[in-house]
Amino acid sequence: MHHTKDLFYPFNTCPRHYRQAVYENVFNIAGVFSLKSGAPFLKVNGFLHSRLMTILTHAPQLPIHVSRIFTRKNLEIINDLAQAYAERFSSPVDSLLQDVATATAASHPQAHMLSGHVQGKFLELLSCMMQPRRILEIGTFTGYSALCLAKGLLKDGEIHTIELREGEASVAQANFSRSNEAGKIILHLGNALNIIPGLNETWDLVFIDADKVNYIGYYKLVLPRVRAGGVILADNVLFHGEVLSQPVTGKNAKAMQAFNEYVQQDDSVEKVMLTIRDGLLLIRKK
Repeated sequence: MHHTKDLFYPFNTCPRHYRQAVYENVFNIAGVFSLKSGAPFLKVNGFLHSRLMTILTHAPQLPIHVSRIFTRKNLEIINDLAQAYAERFSSPVDSLLQDVATATAASHPQAHMLSGHVQGKFLELLSCMMQPRRILEIGTFTGYSALCLAKGLLKDGEIHTIELREGEASVAQANFSRSNEAGKIILHLGNALNIIPGLNETWDLVFIDADKVNYIGYYKLVLPRVRAGGVILADNVLFHGEVLSQPVTGKNAKAMQAFNEYVQQDDSVEKVMLTIRDGLLLIRKK
């Protein structure tokens, strides 16, 4: 089956796992809505299921790219209900972070790359517990995670954040300018592999969340500059669950698998993999 935007198939002829994914997503969406709104789950689920099945029954064809949106859920590690529950029992984010998340979701086609409530709060609390003087972030995106990490900086602390794409860097800079920590956030535009060697700093905390094929390269560059007891965090180490497949396929999934194996074999660090969002590898230099 060719996954193109122009290809259409009748819903009832789609593979069983496609149709099952539709049913499961209706179930999960109903659960999240019920949890957040307090409406009875069975009533919400019944209403959503009825309306969706009516649409699919009367629509002669279902575009494959819509099917792909539904089936993407199968690759996510955290159940939607568990995610909503975790957000409910986590401290709320401030108004600036909420604005950044809302604006990114509304305007960016890859909004799923944003750290979000639970992971963002984890980054913030870890930074506050460590009270770092120097933080390095590889991969700024629209600035959400940098804003979270900056909250724990010492009074004379700085976070250096590197973004390859000019559009995202411009948005991030505008978001940083609204922060109380604006004077502590230094944004670099360009290739991190070229920028990092020129940063003459000793890092307390490093967050890697950029192109997956260069994770090992980033790790090799920053580890010698991380202080003893310092921490490296690597995001997306479960890569939507694709690393759980055997054999691992896909360029990015293979890159993440190689990175995970590389760090596993590094005796100079201690590590623990956390099933937060898309997987976080917390690495402490001995």
